[in-house]
Amino acid sequence: MIAGSLRLRLLVAGAVSILIALGVAAFGLSILFERHVERRMAADLTLVLDRLLAGLERDADGKLTVADPPDDPRFERPLSGLYWQILREPHDLIDRSRSLWDSDLPLPEDELSEGALHQHRIAGPGGTTLLAVERRVVLPARLGGGPVRLVVARDLADLTVATSDFTSELLPYMGLVALLLGIASAVQVRVGLAPLAAVRNRLAAIRSGRAERLGTSFPDEVQPLAAEVDALLASRDRQIETARARAADLAHGLKTPLQVLAGDIERLTRQGETAIAADLAAVGESMRRHVERELARARRTATAGTASAAVAEVAGRVVKVVGRTPAGDALDWEVDVDPGLKARIAPDDLAEILGNLLDNAARHARERVVVRAAVEGDAVVVRVIDDGPGIPPELVAQALRRGGRIDTTPGTGLGLAIASDIADAWDGALRLGPTDPGAMTAAVHLPRGR
Repeated sequence: MIAGSLRLRLLVAGAVSILIALGVAAFGLSILFERHVERRMAADLTLVLDRLLAGLERDADGKLTVADPPDDPRFERPLSGLYWQILREPHDLIDRSRSLWDSDLPLPEDELSEGALHQHRIAGPGGTTLLAVERRVVLPARLGGGPVRLVVARDLADLTVATSDFTSELLPYMGLVALLLGIASAVQVRVGLAPLAAVRNRLAAIRSGRAERLGTSFPDEVQPLAAEVDALLASRDRQIETARARAADLAHGLKTPLQVLAGDIERLTRQGETAIAADLAAVGESMRRHVERELARARRTATAGTASAAVAEVAGRVVKVVGRTPAGDALDWEVDVDPGLKARIAPDDLAEILGNLLDNAARHARERVVVRAAVEGDAVVVRVIDDGPGIPPELVAQALRRGGRIDTTPGTGLGLAIASDIADAWDGALRLGPTDPGAMTAAVHLPRGR
């Protein structure tokens, strides 16, 4: 399904990209938050460290002590996670917070410059990990002189909890952002694929005869495709024009032989060779019908884009011609068609279809032939109704087959087949029925015209 739908492929790719991007963003924000909190913790520990340094005094016995220890109650609660410690180098403990109980803070063996602030992660009581901030200072003479190391540490579990809480609160917002980005991605895909829908609609317009070319009103990325399609259509038009010219040449080339054949038929008839004349007449009529059929196809391909026929006008013209024939002169003819009704077919092709249907109706009708047309759905349906004997249902397919004969009246058996072929060439259809005696109907379904 993904391989068959460009829209679905783009949506899936967009969704995957959004999820990856938001996942990386959430991970990065969590890292940034953790580092920010760690810096804030280090800054708070530095303040405590400065207060310890400022509170160093010597008691009455001359022992160095912290006269004003930090007042955070966690320094008084054993194993609370917040500790301080003062060492006289190299490893002599001077004082420590009660929260350390009987433990010491293990400091790394590094060389500290005087007054410089150092930050470490060290092991704490109970297997915890601590963030430690330490400073090495040289005491003044009034405090006994010599270098000391002051360190303040805090359990990093607080940092882990804060980061976890931040991530938990961040996820719903990330979900909302994912939803908004998904909607934006869907809109982007819709807008991005709109030119392809425009190409499809324009091609449909070309196929239906409402347009001839795609044109140039497309984005830069789609315009080369439209240009190639238009070039292909132009090449097709040239090929059709060539084919049409060849069909016309063929018709012209056969015209003279058919005229000669017609003269021979008349001469044979006058000489009493009526059987041979009838056979030759049938052959000549067959040749003429074939030529007309191929010319109709050539006209259809050449005029498909803009063809439109006024059904009432064409039907009236054909009725006038067929009504003057020996078979049609004795019949009552009626044309019941809206003058504004149009079908998408070349007028000559519609005349060819109706000519065959009306000629067939004239040969079989008893008194009356009616031509009606109406819009049914998206099609124009033209009906030729006569009061003849009708066609048995089992012989309908034979009547529509080229050369199919169901009676012995003069003809080639090509009329209905040619009419069916022409209707099919215009995306229409020829249907016979009802076929009961006294109610014969031939219906031509054609696309609506403009």
